[in-house]
Amino acid sequence: MSKTLETALALPPINTKTALTILTRTLQNEVTKTGISKVVIGVSGGIDSALTLYLAARVFPKENIHAIFMPYQSSSPSSRDHAHEATDKLGVKLDTVEITNMADPYFATFPPEERLRRGNILARLRMIVLYDQSAARRALVLGTSNKTEMLLGYSTLWGDMASAVNPLGDLYKFQVRALSRELGVPDNIIDKPPSADLWEGQNDEDEMDITYNLADRILYHWIDKAWPKTRITAALKASGENPENADLVFQKVQRSQFKRKMPIIVKLSETTVDREFRYPRDWGL
Repeated sequence: MSKTLETALALPPINTKTALTILTRTLQNEVTKTGISKVVIGVSGGIDSALTLYLAARVFPKENIHAIFMPYQSSSPSSRDHAHEATDKLGVKLDTVEITNMADPYFATFPPEERLRRGNILARLRMIVLYDQSAARRALVLGTSNKTEMLLGYSTLWGDMASAVNPLGDLYKFQVRALSRELGVPDNIIDKPPSADLWEGQNDEDEMDITYNLADRILYHWIDKAWPKTRITAALKASGENPENADLVFQKVQRSQFKRKMPIIVKLSETTVDREFRYPRDWGL
């Protein structure tokens, strides 16, 4: 990373103390207002699920946190090690639910030729496990998708995007890393190449065709700072980066908007769900 890129598209420091106060208080309020006191987290061995786990540990007793590791046969052995490292450090019990025997019969019936289809199936099978366990344990599922992934559409609808409460959804990847270091997430989890572990050797940045570092800088200046595309493109040129990366990011955000919205309800009546009728849950249940 060049110094000129840091200057041209500078990222702000995060006030970790304020961020942690907001995240933990909101997490506690949003869970307990439902009358529930337990949470379920899919722990993959990666930084995002580790941060969600560490945030939950600041709010709930460890016996009320149900961490679940859900490997497929091609999952990296290091993912299991890192998942155990994260939970062991907090004293949280980690359950393992193999999804190979769930996925393979479907793959045998409908062989997915594209790796994307395989990855989506595995992500959704994992969410089936989490939601079933949430019902069995009377707990809420906590999300692990960060803001960068959600904006770029690098997440699976009704898969890893699904949750009852998502504490990471307004955190860019660089902020996830900063908070993880603040909370003491192990360095080898923070620093390892990001991967959804959907197939052997899978790497997030290779799949997205852009690094998180560059994507964060473009997204932050476009969305948070309201820079026009022309200004971002000029900043990329000035720093020696390919200006086409701005187009790449803008297109990914535009094309994945459907993932960030609830299903559109075709309006026929005077009072339609999610338009005129929005139950004021924050006023009390």
